[in-house]
Amino acid sequence: MNIYFSCSITGGRQDQQVYKTITDFLLSSGHIVPTAHLADVDIIEAEQAISPEQVFLRDSHWVTECDALVAEVSTPSHGVGYEIALALALNKPVFCCYRKGIRVSKMLTGNTSPGYQQLAYSSTEEILQGLSVFLNEI
Repeated sequence: MNIYFSCSITGGRQDQQVYKTITDFLLSSGHIVPTAHLADVDIIEAEQAISPEQVFLRDSHWVTECDALVAEVSTPSHGVGYEIALALALNKPVFCCYRKGIRVSKMLTGNTSPGYQQLAYSSTEEILQGLSVFLNEI
């Protein structure tokens, strides 16, 4: 399955290791993840070489072409919110996860769109279990 992974870049990278755990799990499960590089430690430097217009076109294309979108939303990000909304508008299944106790936008926590799932987690094991269920349902 082609899965778009979405996470904060400019908003903060404190969850980078969680991002890496998610992308490694998806890749090791045989999925195509064109955005796996977003989990890299040096992503901010790498993305500086690309213009905002190139990022918009590239990422919009990847969302359009994906089978599902997986987002870690503990750190607020305009881009992640945009990608989630685009995926839902295109009727793509979306899985959002965030650390328990983190304040997350009510636009996400109150979302009842078909195909949208969310998970408040305490451990990466919980993420991977929830993600497995999500992937098996689509």
